Amino acid sequence: MKVILNQDVPNLGEIGDVKEVAPGYARNFLLPRDLAIVYNARSVQLFEHRKNEILAIKEEKRKASASLKDRIEAEELSITMPAGANGKLYGAVTNAAVADELLKKGLEIDRKKIEIPGRSIKSVGSYKIDIHLYEKEEAVLKLLVLGQEVKAEKADEGEQPKKQRQRKPRTESAEPVTDEEQAAAFEAAVNAGRLN
Repeated sequence: MKVILNQDVPNLGEIGDVKEVAPGYARNFLLPRDLAIVYNARSVQLFEHRKNEILAIKEEKRKASASLKDRIEAEELSITMPAGANGKLYGAVTNAAVADELLKKGLEIDRKKIEIPGRSIKSVGSYKIDIHLYEKEEAVLKLLVLGQEVKAEKADEGEQPKKQRQRKPRTESAEPVTDEEQAAAFEAAVNAGRLN
């Protein structure tokens, strides 16, 4: 089904774009939410009248994208994560973590637009992160991943490490158990189990 987008729809297109979509997607999602209208001669004529308005909206987005690019490229972001002595992180820096840090700086970026090399960063160092903005505009963010060394907690000198199971030492002075004593102990254990 052919539709004209009435608003920007993520992963589909922008206002004024003509798109071919599944009929169910159009009927159940796009049309009821007024995100698109059916493509026909009347709707094409309607969008021709709105052409200047749509072009002005797109130009405004380009300008906002350019200023956002300047702000992102001027920013140097640093993230501190727990790490081992060799620089390996306990965990990873993902696009969601970068989006959260950018939000703390007042820059709201969708995490899906942040492209981290290898999908995640697993060691300390300096990285360049690509951020997709409007149309083909991209910004490069400088990211510094710092490691905070985590030391294992040492037991107090007086304490002994816990063992899984402590066994009593065998004594050689114990008398051997007779068959009658074993049978009586077994019968007592069985009776105790029935009572519980």
